[in-house]
Amino acid sequence: MGKKLVMAQKRGETRALCLGVAMVACAVITYYILGTTVLPLYQKSVWTQESMCHLIETNIRDQEELEGKRVPQYPCLWVNVSSVGRWAVLYHTEDTRDRNQQCSYIPGSLDNYQMARADVEEVRAKFHQRQVFHCFSTTRENETSVLYQRLYGPQTLLFSLFWPTFLLTGGLLVIVMVKINQSLSILAAQK
Repeated sequence: MGKKLVMAQKRGETRALCLGVAMVACAVITYYILGTTVLPLYQKSVWTQESMCHLIETNIRDQEELEGKRVPQYPCLWVNVSSVGRWAVLYHTEDTRDRNQQCSYIPGSLDNYQMARADVEEVRAKFHQRQVFHCFSTTRENETSVLYQRLYGPQTLLFSLFWPTFLLTGGLLVIVMVKINQSLSILAAQK
């Protein structure tokens, strides 16, 4: 009976050690992936200066002049603000600025024009309710744009690193507990 118990313990310890090592390996791989994708975006982000923006005007643009003809396009919101003592264009995120510099806010779903228009009008109404809000600007002198929300800020970085850290800590804890159990078993067998 005692021999079967020892063999079962060894199998259980081996499985627990494999689980702990697998958890640590997954955490290391995740850290590598995050280090090559999210971390460079965070480091390249120039939108680090938080300031207060005062709303100047908003405009919904949903038609574009193209060779003298009006071409319907998705509706987008254009927002002008005053930030750090100068006039600026407000963009929702870094990606909004990269996608279309003529739009401050681009609706999420562009399939249904009416729903996209309603979304843009709702965002516009929220800006008019709150005339003063936090925004992010760059330290460059000649920059005339600010961001409402940073995609690659410190909160995003911390949230991205939470689960791999949790996985690494759990894996190390499993390994340590198995090693302590093995050493206590050896001490008990020697007595």
